[in-house]
Amino acid sequence: MELVLATRNRKKIEEILRITNGLKVKVLTLDDFPECPEVEEDGQTFEENAVKKAITVANFTGRPALADDSGLEVSALNGAPGTLSARYAGEPADDKKNIEKLLRVMHFIEKRDAKFVCCIAFAVPGSEVRIFYGYIEGSIGKEPRGSQGFGYDPVFYPMGSDRTFAEMHDEEKDALSHRGRALTAFKSFIQAWLPGENHDKKNC
Repeated sequence: MELVLATRNRKKIEEILRITNGLKVKVLTLDDFPECPEVEEDGQTFEENAVKKAITVANFTGRPALADDSGLEVSALNGAPGTLSARYAGEPADDKKNIEKLLRVMHFIEKRDAKFVCCIAFAVPGSEVRIFYGYIEGSIGKEPRGSQGFGYDPVFYPMGSDRTFAEMHDEEKDALSHRGRALTAFKSFIQAWLPGENHDKKNC
């Protein structure tokens, strides 16, 4: 089976490939389909955005597609930046500026609880969409630490850890992260679904 990753984010692609390693699928990316239209992420929820991306890419390519929409929800900011996480500081998306804005907004905030959310949508042309969620609770630091990862990793401390995601090795982060948890659920599903490969697509 060929599986198209509905993202052009190289860091996300690397994470997805690591975590889904071992699946009997040929992984393609949007680089293999340069004419695939950009999907406006205008949904009110992570699920709306992930489903929209997965269906658009599956229909355009005629192949199963996997889409991710993820973000950071800060309790003291009423769940912001949420679905706007990637462009919190405006267009174009810029991780450094997003972190700078978050720390500036939270400068006088002591309660720094937050969580990462990941929604994975798996779409097969002409079939229903499967959804997989992953969450990780934690807190926001007062300055960036570490050089690994991407996004808000340098300021996010997973619960129970004294290191940010950006201070962890890839495998360590993958075992804890929201995306790792969502993709592990997807991997279990697809491993159970793939073996015969003669499944009724309505059940995939």
